[in-house]
Amino acid sequence: MSLEGLQENKTLDILYKAEQGGYGVLAQVCYDAQSVIALVRSAERMVSPAMIMLFPITLAYGKGPFLQFCLNLAHRASVPIAVHLDHATDPAHLELALNLAEQGIIFDSIMVDASHAETDEENITLARPYVERARKYGIAVEVELGRLEGGEAGLRMISDAKLTNEKNADTFMQGTGAVILAPSIGNLHGSYLKPPNFRQDIIQALRTKFKGRGIPLCLHGTDELPDELFRECIASGISKFNINSWARDPYLETFTSGLHAGKPLPEVIEEATEVFAKVCDRFMRLFESAGRA
Repeated sequence: MSLEGLQENKTLDILYKAEQGGYGVLAQVCYDAQSVIALVRSAERMVSPAMIMLFPITLAYGKGPFLQFCLNLAHRASVPIAVHLDHATDPAHLELALNLAEQGIIFDSIMVDASHAETDEENITLARPYVERARKYGIAVEVELGRLEGGEAGLRMISDAKLTNEKNADTFMQGTGAVILAPSIGNLHGSYLKPPNFRQDIIQALRTKFKGRGIPLCLHGTDELPDELFRECIASGISKFNINSWARDPYLETFTSGLHAGKPLPEVIEEATEVFAKVCDRFMRLFESAGRA
């Protein structure tokens, strides 16, 4: 795959090193300044690479100033941290991200999510123009082959899951021009009704197909997964793990309970920030990225 214009890309540098080292990278969804600070705090004390991940609804709320805040914290940290826009599905959100790039406020990577398309060919047609525009700013793009069910935090609800056909992966990645692949392997957004049976064979086939070719693999749909399943996915070839509610929910619980207890707001903010950071600590140890930065 062509990496023209992406040689200095921070997301790809982080993920390529994870591929080579056989560990995973925490891509943590952050909704506010405190959660961003928590992730950076965790990454620095764990000496680990990491990724700050924003949902489009958060970007639309905070726009350029909040994205610049995230970029400042990430790129001035003592360890490698990238900033990623997850599940950019709607044209308005993609245009906002690319218009900010024109102003010099540039994501390290973006997921151009056209997985709602009826066919792989339609997915390519929808994604390709945005991938090409993003490349001009040095932005790495992630795409999804197949379709995950579910939705969360302002994301479009998706039904009718479709497993990734690894035989189509080469054509799909060349067609979109993207450089990060999110497969559908039985994972979903939201709560699992029963322990999932992930198709590790799909991950392994993709890893074999793209090994050494600059296409890291990303796992979505990680709520409530057991630690052993995370380890299996790393062994199969996943480099980027999208994490959301694991840190978000205890953070919010700590925040609200502290306020209800009448604690001073700065104390509540610090306690909630540290709770979020400790969840990030745990995943960096679990993914074996601690000490790798």
